[in-house]
Amino acid sequence: MLDWNPALYLRFADERTRPAAELLARVPLAQARHVVDLGCGPGNSTELLAQRFPEACITGIDNSQTMLAAARQRLPQAGFALADIATWTPNSGDAPDLIYANAALQWVGAHETLLPRLFALLAPGGVLAVQMPDNLDEPTHRLMREVAGLPRFACHIGDAARVRTGILPVGSYYDLLAAPEAGAASVDIWHTVYQHPMDSAGAIVQWLQGTGLKPFVEGLEPALRDGFLAEYKRRVDAAYGMRADGRRLLAFPRLFIVAQRQS
Repeated sequence: MLDWNPALYLRFADERTRPAAELLARVPLAQARHVVDLGCGPGNSTELLAQRFPEACITGIDNSQTMLAAARQRLPQAGFALADIATWTPNSGDAPDLIYANAALQWVGAHETLLPRLFALLAPGGVLAVQMPDNLDEPTHRLMREVAGLPRFACHIGDAARVRTGILPVGSYYDLLAAPEAGAASVDIWHTVYQHPMDSAGAIVQWLQGTGLKPFVEGLEPALRDGFLAEYKRRVDAAYGMRADGRRLLAFPRLFIVAQRQS
């Protein structure tokens, strides 16, 4: 996969940072010594963590060098490291008080083992806070798969249904973390559907180019990529009707999990 584009990702920074802030607001910690931001991206979520826990050692983890470079520029006082969330572990003897993952774990598979593993890495009383888009069945993502399945694109993209990991049902996450052997003191799970006013169908496409569209179009030659985006935009335009003010309303479901270990 080609590297991520921080400028494109941050084109809708306010909308992307809002769920990060709402996730953090539900973290039941008065203070923290060590905080880890998994999938920190360009550092917009890490900045929230540094503001909430100014005395903590903050570590941002990402698998993108360009995202990490942007994060270091934004937040030079924090530490950042290149790593894969699927295999990441903290340094020996440095169990985090908070492992925070905003819009990152949906790109990582095997949640049945991933979330219990991350939860077990916490210090006693520590918190695992996770937010994931739950939008694979929304028109934005159904249309990606439909366009990717067209003959002129399918031979280049392959199985569109496997481009992003599907998340588990809400109850499955609760069971994974609330099981007696997990050692949780509390598990809080909720689901929010944001309604983002967007200026146009093209703006919706721009939003998705920073995230969900990337795996579909990054390997295409320029002419094919332009053709894919044009067809996708045409379908988005039809799926998201114009509202009273001339804008489009983008529904964006997100799943939130905040689980705290026993002290």
